[in-house]
Amino acid sequence: MSTTNPTLNLITDFVRRRGLLLTTVVVPTLIAILYYGLIASNVYISESRFVVRSPQRPAQTGFIGEILQSTGFVHSQDDTYSVRDFILSRDSVKVLDAGLSIKNHYSSSSIDMFDRFPGLFSDHSFEEFYRYYGKRVSVDYDPASSITVLTVRAYRAQDAFNINQKLVEMSEQLVNALNDRSRHDLVQFAEHDVQVAADKVRESAQLLSQFRDAHQIYEPNAQAGLQLQGVAKLQSELVATTRALAELRTLSPDNPQLAGLAARQSNLKRAIQSEGSKVTSKDGSLSAFAPNYARLALDATFAEKQLATALAGLEGARSDATRKQLYLERLVQPSLPDKAMEPRRLRSIFTVFLVGLMLWGVAGLLLASVKEHAD
Repeated sequence: MSTTNPTLNLITDFVRRRGLLLTTVVVPTLIAILYYGLIASNVYISESRFVVRSPQRPAQTGFIGEILQSTGFVHSQDDTYSVRDFILSRDSVKVLDAGLSIKNHYSSSSIDMFDRFPGLFSDHSFEEFYRYYGKRVSVDYDPASSITVLTVRAYRAQDAFNINQKLVEMSEQLVNALNDRSRHDLVQFAEHDVQVAADKVRESAQLLSQFRDAHQIYEPNAQAGLQLQGVAKLQSELVATTRALAELRTLSPDNPQLAGLAARQSNLKRAIQSEGSKVTSKDGSLSAFAPNYARLALDATFAEKQLATALAGLEGARSDATRKQLYLERLVQPSLPDKAMEPRRLRSIFTVFLVGLMLWGVAGLLLASVKEHAD
């Protein structure tokens, strides 16, 4: 007859009845104590705060908006999102790794196997590291205050500070590059318009000068006016001479001055005809040159006005480029942590314990309900 050990029976009965408690509460809590107490690596957190602002934007509300507007600047939400996307981009990871070797830092053997790169179920590829990076760097933007908070988690305090500092510097460089490109594009187009207008002014001035040199004419309308004034004076003299000649023939037909007056009358008629032909004839007269001259003069005037408009546009473009400048203002410099803020060991263990208790309670109720239903 075999005998059984009472102690073994008690332990077996306890395990059978308390197995659910062990599975949901005791074992997970012991694992949490082991991991957070002995394995989990210290995590140092570096934080910085900044705001992206612009001299000319729509009116903003809120305390920060009032401060920025009082200094002539307001925040720029769209450009803040651009900076955020850049910080979390693959390009920033490449620059950080090239300058700070962050991949080597996060792959250090001093980091526990669950936190270091690569993980238990990942490889050494860049895409895996990019996903890993996205869990260590966060950028939070508050639309109400316009403040962006950059948080970096690393396993050495100096590394967390260096990464945060480098990201802020890269963000400033990005903003400066956006400024340079915007200014270059705005001013370049305006300068091109000025160059085209200046070329047209030179071309029209050259054509007008060539026309004047070829025809010995400076301004046909003005010269025609002067010419007609001379013709009018000759005609007045002709009228006076004709009247004097007629009177003299009536009073003294044999007067010797008649021949002189008649000769003067003939000379005046020829002079009037000659001077008048310079203004009104079809070929080579001032009136014949006037249409071509007027066209060239109009082209020159239009080109000068176009140049003036282009110059005004250039000044406006330069002014717009200045008003549209972006500024990344550091509100809080990257911090150098002197204490590991994560993991929160006691809180994490207590959380695992509470979750286990809840699971144990729920599972116990379900099992009791199933057993009662089966009975």
